[in-house]
Amino acid sequence: MPEPEEDDPMRRRTLLAGAGGLTAGALVGAGPAYGAADPIRSLGIALLNPPIANAEPVSLKELQQAVAVVRSSFHQAKYGEVATLMPKVLARAMATRAQLDSTGGVAAANRYLAELYTLTTELMIKVSNDRLAWTAADRALQAADASGDILTQATTRRSWGIVLRRSGQADTARQLVLDTAAALQPTLHRGPEHLSVYGTLLETGAYTAAVDGDRDTARSLITEAADAAARVATGPHATAFNPTAVGLYQVSIARVLGDSGTAIEHARRIDPASIPVVERRARYYSDVARAFHQWGKPEQCYRALLAAEHASPDEVRYRRTIHRITESLIRHPNARHLPGLTAFARRTGVPV
Repeated sequence: MPEPEEDDPMRRRTLLAGAGGLTAGALVGAGPAYGAADPIRSLGIALLNPPIANAEPVSLKELQQAVAVVRSSFHQAKYGEVATLMPKVLARAMATRAQLDSTGGVAAANRYLAELYTLTTELMIKVSNDRLAWTAADRALQAADASGDILTQATTRRSWGIVLRRSGQADTARQLVLDTAAALQPTLHRGPEHLSVYGTLLETGAYTAAVDGDRDTARSLITEAADAAARVATGPHATAFNPTAVGLYQVSIARVLGDSGTAIEHARRIDPASIPVVERRARYYSDVARAFHQWGKPEQCYRALLAAEHASPDEVRYRRTIHRITESLIRHPNARHLPGLTAFARRTGVPV
């Protein structure tokens, strides 16, 4: 169903700063103001204590553009920018949904809200704020179910499964993810997007099984994910889910199972330059650093951290896991052989 046009465009402010394209700078000036010193904390305040809404609704087209800006910032691993943009875009999305009266328009607004809350969930997972990840994931589920869109529902349930796993409920998380994948199976013929979401569910299920120490299930699910990725890769439409994406999960799965050497073997089969999404490339280097740290190889670990920083400064600035590794390297007997480590620690906010 086509999205309804704006009923009264003159009474609404646009998210566009002039006639040009939508930019992060344009969005930062909209909506309620929060402290700029700590954008993650500001986003948390907006989630837990949202102000009385004074945002004005926009057209669905403008809302779609705003969501695309936030998504792009996340994919570029600009986590501080995402946190700065998100409260304003969420407020506009909710205001837009509230003023729509057509079924198709409300469904579309809920779809955009679900994506925004899912991105917020992923951001909070990255910064290890599990309580806020839970809050955002729950809201994403509600919006996704209201949208009636099966892919949106499946994507939000994958994020919910990750939150459940991190809260110590691995069995429930695994069952949720696998049930969602099973429900999606009859739709796989509809196109590469369905197969891609299905494959990401299998990846998450495999990693969840690995966290739970279930090697056989992890191996079985990641193999099935690889088969799905091969089917997408040979099709006419490229997606973010592909054999390289599966390879990244193989690194993570081996690491969490304690197989550091195997994790590095998987990593060496991947050309990081071939990873087009900055967020995934930075995550690749972070996982390599974690595997080398787990293996007791500080020099290689440090080189991977520097590569992660080169890919995305925010990857090392905001992730607590990276901070803990850096603190460990500073205390390591061989720290003097890691040139620039103190400066790196300062850049990432680790006390030295």
